[in-house]
Amino acid sequence: MCRMARPRKPLLSRERIIEAASALVDSEGLGAVSTRRLAAGLGVSGPSLYNHFRNKDEILDAVADSVSAQVDLSMFDESDSRDWAAALHDWAVSYRAALAAHPHIVPVLAQGPGRRPAGLRVADAAFGGMVRAGWPPAQATYIGALMRYFVTGSALGSFARGFVDDETAYDPTDYPHLGQAHLLADRRQQVDEGAFETGLRALLDGLALQYEQMVRGGGPVRRTPNRG
Repeated sequence: MCRMARPRKPLLSRERIIEAASALVDSEGLGAVSTRRLAAGLGVSGPSLYNHFRNKDEILDAVADSVSAQVDLSMFDESDSRDWAAALHDWAVSYRAALAAHPHIVPVLAQGPGRRPAGLRVADAAFGGMVRAGWPPAQATYIGALMRYFVTGSALGSFARGFVDDETAYDPTDYPHLGQAHLLADRRQQVDEGAFETGLRALLDGLALQYEQMVRGGGPVRRTPNRG
């Protein structure tokens, strides 16, 4: 009589570890991640993780980089027809969407790309796009930094969620202008996305003014902004 072969466990890989760690971060936060817990969830011994990562920090770096890999960079391709302002807008929207889907990993991403390949590709694409549009390298660096501050800051928390769904918490005697604040929690997505878009447009309008001044000053500009 032939014995039924036992189903083989999937081989441990970097991808499986990153996937498990990402799910744990998403559901419980950074503090929930430990090599012991990851190993138990993957059905392996703890030391086997060290064949792929030296420590927990490297795992979290890889999780962060997997989020950076979700950011659309097509608008910075040389063949793309979008001008620099439209490219920055569309990139920022995609960037925030990736971070907003994984808010617990944002503090790691906010530290910068370090040596993470996908994070470096994001930085390289944005910088290259701005320089090709005519921004001086120094100013292109400032724009990249500004956008990272803005996007990661917007994804770190929710303004609307900071108010409780209890109208008695905002007595008009003490807070005469917060009579509708208890409604914000139920409108979190609308408020947070509206605030992001408002801030993003303000940033782009300000950059457009600088760009126009640079054009008038005879800077090395090859493409003009079109925000229409």
